[in-house]
Amino acid sequence: SCAATASVQSIVSPASHAKPNVIVILTEDQGYGDLSLTGNPILKTPNMDRLAREGVQFRNFHVDNYCTSTRAALMTGRYAHRVGGCGTINGRNMLRDDEVTMADVFRHNGYRTGHFGKWHLGSNYPYRPIDRGFDEWLGHGDGGAGCTTDYWGNDRVNDHYIHNGRWEDKPRPGFEGDVFFDAAMQFIRDNASTNSAQRKSRPFFTYLALYNPHGPCSIPDPEWAAPYRNKKAPADFYASITRIDQNLGRLRQFLKTEGLEENTLIIFLTDIGTSSGEQVFNAGMRGKKGTPYDGGPRVPCFLPWPAGGFDKTVAVTRLTAHLELLPTLKPGVIVHVHDVRSPRDYLRRWLFDEVRLWNEQYLLEAFLT
Repeated sequence: SCAATASVQSIVSPASHAKPNVIVILTEDQGYGDLSLTGNPILKTPNMDRLAREGVQFRNFHVDNYCTSTRAALMTGRYAHRVGGCGTINGRNMLRDDEVTMADVFRHNGYRTGHFGKWHLGSNYPYRPIDRGFDEWLGHGDGGAGCTTDYWGNDRVNDHYIHNGRWEDKPRPGFEGDVFFDAAMQFIRDNASTNSAQRKSRPFFTYLALYNPHGPCSIPDPEWAAPYRNKKAPADFYASITRIDQNLGRLRQFLKTEGLEENTLIIFLTDIGTSSGEQVFNAGMRGKKGTPYDGGPRVPCFLPWPAGGFDKTVAVTRLTAHLELLPTLKPGVIVHVHDVRSPRDYLRRWLFDEVRLWNEQYLLEAFLT
């Protein structure tokens, strides 16, 4: 083993704090190079950059090469091929119903849980989010716009949505990403303002999994893409990321206004390498979404949490991965994890142990043919 040194020594055990609220933000098809923080010369992402600078930055963080498999591993802390969510079609996206999910864990520990956005781990009972630990669910068909399970005519602007298992009668106006951020903030607001004292004291877990910037990159206003036209750049793709960045800034201001910023842990990551941005900037990596090279599975991941001591830049360059996030939430850290089957807790040991030893580790990346 080898010692891992931290640039900040003030990270504290959260045992003395109230349980933090937790927000997981997962974007789709946004690669490591699709941020201004990592050197993109065209795209500007000031809110993502600030999020990264105000917490832990994992600079060698990896996910799967398919959106479903990343989600399956993230939700269970186990390799996707073990849990059933190993592909996007032909029944390979059904997370086995005996698997314990991140939402199960948080709800078991007294959290109110909400999922807003893409699930892609099963669209019928017993695989839906409301069957897998979530109290609240707003989404589209399992794979999003254009998929068989989605509402006919949805194109990410003025769409129909599934709310807690039923399609809504009327479309919700506006851009899809805006709708999901709005719903997540309303869920958080409702949790804090309810008249029930017991419920008011409950922390929340919010899983905000966006379909963007995965195509089709339908945007309601062509001016959103104007800064990227005539620059040999994927204008609508970049416009979608810019909108996510703006919504992220809106969410953080909301948390500050509501007095929730200090004790809310935000976990920001993406589900796969870039699908379009490599033609402009790929952070020196080879490959893109769906390839076995670094440009496929390597993605950004940031964790700010002021009350837990993650309030300034800590850079981690060791190999880390999405399936380590759930096992990191262990006794004495955030929640009591029951029946989580993954033994991977390197992140927990590094983030919270006084003696930070980092064993050499390997990550298996599996590809479907």
